[in-house]
Amino acid sequence: VFGRTAGAWRGITYGELGARIEALASWLVRAGLQAGDRVVIFSPNTPDWTIADLAILTAGGISVPIYATNTGAQAAHIVRDAGARIAFAGAAEHYGKLAEVRGEEGPLQRVVVFDRSVVLNGDDSSHLETLPPRGDASGLAARLRGASPDDVATIIYTSGTTGDPKGVVLTHANLWTQFHAVDAYFKVTEEDRSLCFLPLSHAYERVWTFYVLLKGAQNYYLEDPKQVIETMQEVRPTCMVSVPRLYEKVYAAARHKLSKASGTKRRLFEWAVGVGRELGYARKEGRPVSPWLAARHRLADRLVLRKIRDIVGGPKNFFSAGGATLSSEIEEFFFGAGLLICQGYGLTETSPMLTCNRPGDFRFGTVGKAIPGCELRIAADGEILARGPNVMRGYYRKPKETAEALEDGWLKTGDIGEIDADGFVRITDRKKDLIITSGGKNIAPSRIESVIGNDYYIEQVAAVGEGRHYLSALVVPHFAALEEWARERGYSYESLRQLVRDHRVVAFIAERIEHQQSVLAGHERVKKFTLLSEPFSQKGGEITPTLKNIRAAIAAKYQRAIDAMYATEGSGTEPR
Repeated sequence: VFGRTAGAWRGITYGELGARIEALASWLVRAGLQAGDRVVIFSPNTPDWTIADLAILTAGGISVPIYATNTGAQAAHIVRDAGARIAFAGAAEHYGKLAEVRGEEGPLQRVVVFDRSVVLNGDDSSHLETLPPRGDASGLAARLRGASPDDVATIIYTSGTTGDPKGVVLTHANLWTQFHAVDAYFKVTEEDRSLCFLPLSHAYERVWTFYVLLKGAQNYYLEDPKQVIETMQEVRPTCMVSVPRLYEKVYAAARHKLSKASGTKRRLFEWAVGVGRELGYARKEGRPVSPWLAARHRLADRLVLRKIRDIVGGPKNFFSAGGATLSSEIEEFFFGAGLLICQGYGLTETSPMLTCNRPGDFRFGTVGKAIPGCELRIAADGEILARGPNVMRGYYRKPKETAEALEDGWLKTGDIGEIDADGFVRITDRKKDLIITSGGKNIAPSRIESVIGNDYYIEQVAAVGEGRHYLSALVVPHFAALEEWARERGYSYESLRQLVRDHRVVAFIAERIEHQQSVLAGHERVKKFTLLSEPFSQKGGEITPTLKNIRAAIAAKYQRAIDAMYATEGSGTEPR
């Protein structure tokens, strides 16, 4: 595995990794960790994150991750709710937030810090590297002998798009179902390289990392997800998991660049991607590839397709996408370039994967078929229900919420969708996210946000309109692109706030939105919008760590702007 130190990648062999995990697990047992004790990890992605995680599990403890971007109050809630006595902190900011929790009445007694440059308080805190490397391992051996697949492995606090986070209780057996499913479809080997950039606190990246290590592949840990594109070009991963927003941004940038090219170059681009799709479908369907198609593809690849792949680090065995729905238009684009995005679907409550597309058995516009052992059905109101060995034990210390979520063994996913005759699943939206207009129309906001957000000049979108007679949207521009556009035209402004108020900017974005939403039905189209001068952020509480909108928080923060869109004519900018 690889982590960055002073800007350079430093590798750890699997032998060293195993020794460090065993040594830390042994220390935890000697430090008084009992089987079933909860231990917090509050850090960005690093190899130490995984070392601590696997050491906790090896020692019979329960690993409780906290998103590195969480506030002190959010971290304190998780520490107290989980009853964690020991915590691992990544950097100074995480240690400082945990130190505040220790200053209160609560369970936390000891903090171990990954970053050796952090100055420790005069309490029972330690740097990870100063812990004894070896010691009596007899207690650890006894702990391992008493372990069971039904033991709780982790409590993952949901990112809370609809309320306070709940602790999802997952067992070792729950997690093991994921390894079987992934291995049946994707066949990662020691020759593969994966880039770990989604938060390890999220079940998606964490379980994928377990699988990558299980297969002996190389895993590169990226602390700052904002650097993902340049790091992909540097590391050139052969496989990885991601969220749709990454692919949407690459697609929007490619389309924007193409829009400035000559007509000949645009036609060449479309021809090349079309040839790539033709070859891809021939191989998927088992049809022979004619010499003529093979020759055209070699030319298309040399002139265009290889350059698209190089944007994301060159050739791939596969990509995986989850966390939101990716448009089939973007799937087809990457497929034509020789990059298969295997879109899947799942929840923290299902460990997390429920369905996935797979090489040789995929259908664009869907999230694939159910994984082995998992049953799906559609309730009368369209909600997807799931049952299987991957479904959680329940919510930690919340019997009422557990009973509401699990009925006769079936988990209520909260998502609306459909299953076609071949078993492929389509997701419409979150049940609680559906916007019901005053005219009684049920509208899925995520589709609208995805369609509009695919524009190069638009970074984030939040559709609104509950109980209103039309839809509106809060729109965050792609500020770097918009500022470049304004400079090219000689527009002057002193701040982003002033820029988004400029009537010429508003008119430009209005044109972009109108063009993007031409594919939507009339009642799905945004009639008005407000440009915002600051992005939705995790720190501000408007989005989750996997970039999903927290709608209640957005609505509360921008209520004045929302009300203004229903009180005036035309588009808008932020109210003063």
